[in-house]
Amino acid sequence: MKIINAIKKGVMAARMVNQTNEINEQRLKVILDAHEKSKTLELMKIGDKYYQVDNDILDVKEKTGDDKYRADNRLAHAEYKNQVDEKVSYLLSKPYSLVCDDEDYKSKFADVLGDDFQYKLTRLGYESSNKGIAWLHPYISSTGELKFMVVPSEQCIPVWKDIEHTELDCMIRRCFVDTWQGNIRKTVTEIEVWTATDVKYYRRDKDILIYSPTRNYDENGGIVNHYYVDDQWTSWGMVPFIPFKNNFKELPDIKFIKTIIDNYDQSRSKAANYVEDVTNYLIAIYGYNSDEAITFKRNIKEHGMMFFDEKDDDGVEILTPSTDINASKEHWQQLKKDITENGQSVSKDPEKLANAPSGIALKMMYSSLDLKTSIMAQEFNNGIDMLRYFVNTFMDIKKLGSSDQKIKIVFNVDMKTDETETIQNCSASKNVVSDRTILANHPWVEDVEKELEELQKQNEENNPFKDKVPIKEDKNE
Repeated sequence: MKIINAIKKGVMAARMVNQTNEINEQRLKVILDAHEKSKTLELMKIGDKYYQVDNDILDVKEKTGDDKYRADNRLAHAEYKNQVDEKVSYLLSKPYSLVCDDEDYKSKFADVLGDDFQYKLTRLGYESSNKGIAWLHPYISSTGELKFMVVPSEQCIPVWKDIEHTELDCMIRRCFVDTWQGNIRKTVTEIEVWTATDVKYYRRDKDILIYSPTRNYDENGGIVNHYYVDDQWTSWGMVPFIPFKNNFKELPDIKFIKTIIDNYDQSRSKAANYVEDVTNYLIAIYGYNSDEAITFKRNIKEHGMMFFDEKDDDGVEILTPSTDINASKEHWQQLKKDITENGQSVSKDPEKLANAPSGIALKMMYSSLDLKTSIMAQEFNNGIDMLRYFVNTFMDIKKLGSSDQKIKIVFNVDMKTDETETIQNCSASKNVVSDRTILANHPWVEDVEKELEELQKQNEENNPFKDKVPIKEDKNE
């Protein structure tokens, strides 16, 4: 009986241990190994690879033997890169606007973000599009300023608290660092484990995790934490990594069009090979015995001649091969349309662009891109809502006065419009909607807030009564 009770206690203890989510060293190894083999990391690498136009067509093995005399064109097209550039430019190239009921808080919030936050958003847009999710790491610099770093997504291994991926339990960051050991350059793996209360640093050597005392403790022997303020290390109270998702599935754009791009590359490459391999005519020489296939291929490639040893009469004949590639052309044209449609891009069809499209036609052309960027904008606003926690914490540290007011970011998209039609609509909307709304939709306005200030200044200068001081009437007279 005592043995059975002891076993039961052991099982209960084991269950309690398994129920905790604390990341120990053994679990950390399991997570790191699983990440290395994960589909998520593979897609991130593919997205980054295709953005650099390093498409799979370039990975085909080199031709050897007899095949080396055949054309070997490998045409990698930048269709994916163009779509990502188009998307990020459309959503993030124009200055963003902040919306909040508390104007004073909004102004302080913008000051804390800094002038370079627009560039950070653009970086997040590229990282998110290519890798499915981007990560912004807030930190306090040695000069006491709140800074933000865009961390490469492939370095980040999030451990979520919930299945909807709305709250982090911890963030594991893995990066490769080049170090010198004497005159030998060696790449080491650095591991960081960030929780809401602390951060731990490790170095991995093969299958061994080594706790890094030089990074976990400062020069005074104090434990290093999230940031250093007022002569002490402090934690944010929240994992300092903010997700900016491409979509709620956290999938990169390459996921939806890779197979079509690969087929497009292959089709165009095969057509180029066909044109290069087949010259305008071939000379067939009869009565010549050629036993070596490699010599035969070389003669076709280098001289445009084929040799035959059997024919009633010796002689020379001119052969004109068929070079009809219309079927291939139709195929790759359809593939290009498929890339545009599946990638939710703007069609560049010359037939549609022959005449200047009207405002309605332009909206139809941009409808797919607008849908794709609207999804990203919604996810980015979720990221801004998380960012507000760190900005408020920093404002409390600096005694700037934080606020519980919600703040939203509005992206001023860069859609090509029929300017004449848009300006007429803006004029017709005067006294119907606010001046702010009209300016936000005016094609010539880049910064709404600045334009409002200029309008106010202009109205004051044009006021005919600005120098007139009203005379106070004496009621005793």
